[in-house]
Amino acid sequence: MQLIVENLSVSYGNIRALHGLSFRVDQGEIVTIIGANGAGKSTALRAISRMIPAEPGSRLEFMGENLLKYKTDKVVSRLGISHVPEGRMIFGNLTVAENLSLAAFARKDKAAVAKDEQWVFDLFPRLRERRNQLAGTMSGGEQQMLAVGRAYISGRKIMLLDEPSMGLAPLLMLDMFAALKEINRTGTTILLVEQNARLALKFAMRGYVLENGRLVLEGKAADLLNDPAVKRAYLGA
Repeated sequence: MQLIVENLSVSYGNIRALHGLSFRVDQGEIVTIIGANGAGKSTALRAISRMIPAEPGSRLEFMGENLLKYKTDKVVSRLGISHVPEGRMIFGNLTVAENLSLAAFARKDKAAVAKDEQWVFDLFPRLRERRNQLAGTMSGGEQQMLAVGRAYISGRKIMLLDEPSMGLAPLLMLDMFAALKEINRTGTTILLVEQNARLALKFAMRGYVLENGRLVLEGKAADLLNDPAVKRAYLGA
């Protein structure tokens, strides 16, 4: 078991966002968390990457390490957990190449970094074409490619993805998920938060359903895709 989340509770001031959330992600899996806006999906990812504090009694463990002992930068550089946040958060005033180089700031294996950069360019040929272009001048789809490529280079034992399909045209959306499948085939575990529940469940192996910060359903993705309650609430059926 690669990632263990137990009794995770998070509050924003007096508002409780997560109420004792528990789930697991095994090595090499693709797992998705679905739910309505405000269900706590993004909060769960931010807590795992240590961007926000978890409340006492929460347990976050990654490959035997207590995540609560780590700061955000060490979660990436020492543990290999990368986070592609909602909104991409790329450096718009830097070029594609500079964004990718910054992602490897903590890595000492320069030859391996160069190899990984070439792999990212092979996965996303548009990034190679635009390697000297300012990232902020690219399309939303290209920026999402850069955000994923940057995460791959920075730390890729597990990749946390928050709404990777947001703002993408349908064809680009499918291309993005095909690229994520390829990343998973290299050995990277993927934990995905996605508003497009149908797409997420077709992509993932297992899934968890959140409502108001609580886990209400879990199972194999194919089973959730055919669950009547999930269909009514999230699949428009």
